[in-house]
Amino acid sequence: MKYILKIFATLALFAINAIDAQQVVKNDTISGTPLSMTMDKKIDDLLVNMEEKCSTNLANNSTPAWNGGSDDSPKSTPKITIPERELSRAEICRRNPRIMGYKIQLAVVKSNEEAREVGMFFRRRFPNMKVEIDASLRPNYKVMAGSYLTKQSAASDLSKIKQYFKSAVSIQYRVFCVEAK
Repeated sequence: MKYILKIFATLALFAINAIDAQQVVKNDTISGTPLSMTMDKKIDDLLVNMEEKCSTNLANNSTPAWNGGSDDSPKSTPKITIPERELSRAEICRRNPRIMGYKIQLAVVKSNEEAREVGMFFRRRFPNMKVEIDASLRPNYKVMAGSYLTKQSAASDLSKIKQYFKSAVSIQYRVFCVEAK
């Protein structure tokens, strides 16, 4: 009987909390994305009051007195600017020089000498493409070519390379953004 009473009390507590709680929709301050949260209305009111106090304090104290400011300085609120346009490739590359892109894996071989031979064979056929040897799978070596942003951009070169390397595939790999096609 005690257990049934404890279970009933616990369920009643959760039911009361679920009844008092309601869904509150707020807008994100940076991107403006609507955020849905379930919380008590009283807590929502407290958060709104705290946010208003913070914003009025910022507006009233643009430079604090302890930092050389005075009380008669002009009042301004800080603004967060969000670019409304899509970033260009150069801007993306400046922020992230190395990104996850794609390379074409030509072969996986057992020795460094074999990897160099495959690389030289590839360079003779495709002199405009960069070849890289990855030794992270030791004792095996991966021979990879090119740098691409997407799998689709690698597809045209992959079809040409498959004439010489039947097992060539495009794999996800970290590439330099400025080199990628």
